[in-house]
Parts: sequence; C-alpha cells; structure tokens
Amino acid sequence: MSLLSLKPLYAAVAAATLALMPGAAQAAWPERTITLVVPFAPGGPTDIIARILADSLTASLKQSVIVENRAGAAGNIGMGMVARAAPDGYTLLLASTSIAVNTALFKSLPYDPFKDFAPISELVNSPNILVVNAKSDIMTVADLVKRAKAAPGTFNYSSPGAGTKSHLTGEELKQRGDFEMAHIPYRGAGPAAAAILEGSVQLGSVALPAAEPMVKSGQLRALAVTGAKRWFSMPEVPTMIEAGFPGFVSDTFSALLAPAGTPKEIIALLAKHSRDALATEKAREQARAAGFEVVAGTPEELTAKMEKEIPAVKALVERAGIKPQ
Repeated sequence: MSLLSLKPLYAAVAAATLALMPGAAQAAWPERTITLVVPFAPGGPTDIIARILADSLTASLKQSVIVENRAGAAGNIGMGMVARAAPDGYTLLLASTSIAVNTALFKSLPYDPFKDFAPISELVNSPNILVVNAKSDIMTVADLVKRAKAAPGTFNYSSPGAGTKSHLTGEELKQRGDFEMAHIPYRGAGPAAAAILEGSVQLGSVALPAAEPMVKSGQLRALAVTGAKRWFSMPEVPTMIEAGFPGFVSDTFSALLAPAGTPKEIIALLAKHSRDALATEKAREQARAAGFEVVAGTPEELTAKMEKEIPAVKALVERAGIKPQ
C-alpha cells in the first residue's frame, strides 16, 4: 500500500483522536439536552427558581434544559443522583440550603457536599423572619428575650419543621440570647405562621414569603429578618444584626452545582449564563414574586459560602443537641 493511499486513513485516525480530546469535547458543549435536577417536589421555591433558570438557559445556550424533580429524603435522593452523574455538563443540580444542613442532620449521606460537587453560582436567597401575633405586647427581639428570661419554661416557637433553616434560626436565637424556648415543628411555613394567630405559640421562626402577607394585613408583627440587610418589600423591619446580634445571618438559598470533575470551561460558561439569566428585570421580578432576592454569584463565592455555612450549621446543631437521623 502506498503512502498516498494511507493518507485518508491517517486523516480519519487524526479526526477520531481529536474528537476524543477534552478540548474538542468541551468546545462542542452543549450538543444535547441538559437535565437540571431539583431534589424536591414540583411547585416549591427551589422548583420555581429552577424553571426560571431553565427557560433562560435554554434560550442562551441554544439547547434544551429540562427540569427533573427527584424528591425524597430531604433532598438527599436527588443530590445523590447528581453526585453520581457523569461530569460532562449534561446533569446539573439546583440545590437549596439542604445541601448545607443535611450534613449535620443525617448520619449517612449518598454524597459529600465538598468532594462530589463543583459549585457554579448562588442564584437567589431569602431570609427567615421572626414574627409574633399583632395583639402581643412584644414589640422587639429585646422584648422577647427579656420576657423569655423572666418566665423560663413558658415560651415556645413554631417552625416549618425540624431541621429546617427556620428551626435552626430559632435555635441560634436561643443560644445567642441565652434563654429557653421550646420548639414546636409544623408541616410547612403556612401552618407554622397560622399557629401564632391561633395562640398555640408565642413566636414564629418561618420563611419570609409565608409570613409576609399576614404581616402586611396586620395579623402578625415582624420583629426582625435574618438577612444581612433589610428586605426589599419590608424595609421597616430591622435585621437581627440591627436588633443587637452581630453576624446573625440565617438565610435560605438556591444554588447551581455540577458533578465534581466537570470541565472548568463548562463551569465558567454555566456561571456566566446563569448570572446573565438572573440579571434581567423579568427574572428579578419572578424571583421576588417567589420570595427571593437575586444573588447571581460566582463559583468562588458559592464555594466560600459552603465552606463557611456547612461547618457553622454542624456546630449549631451540636450545640442545640439535635441528634442526626
């Protein structure tokens, strides 16, 4: 066989080799549908943010991004699924604060939040809010602490459930204020807020969206929000920091992650497109309607948040005496 006749064969081998090289594979991404896994049931806050993001990424990446709900075990089933997925950019995770708290609440997890995921962006966040019945004569957090200390064993508070960030907010308040208060868990933020109206509890520590309508209608009184700054739609309500608790920030967030090992070029591209997606006025309005404020952070910022949040939650759970399941 002549060298001339071998040229087509060499060309074919070279083309195949190039196609298998990482750079070539990354350059073509995305070539097919991307799955965005939400580890909770449809209709919840995380799911709403996922669908806002999926619609925008579909348009900007010129490739379909579909939302797949994999609920169960407080989000662990869906997160475990993504942790085991191929790191090729075609399976992504829309995580909530559960990725930060589940490490402290479960003895065994199907993933490691640091080793199994590549952070892309903290998309949105929302504070919790401390509320009392509007008929109560407790006007401030300082009033609450004073009353609880004066009558130990008589105060209680509601939350949307054991292990939620709202529950942990209540536990942090007890520890920082050095007083006793019993935790009464409910099945969701709505019932937890309603319990205050019924007089079943004196205080509610709940996600802000569930309580805001009751505050606006005059049924509940807001003592403080737990964000780093005042909330855009309730500017009259102080933060816990302003209420005399330095560094007291306890928020709920939604973040985009990929399986560990996903090429850096893909991570960078997803970070850019996800930030662009949430930079529009439409996305900001949709996020606010769902009870969130846009963050649209970088991979480095999300990494730093997780590195701070996860050990802090674990330490808080240990101090509160909450036993992992």
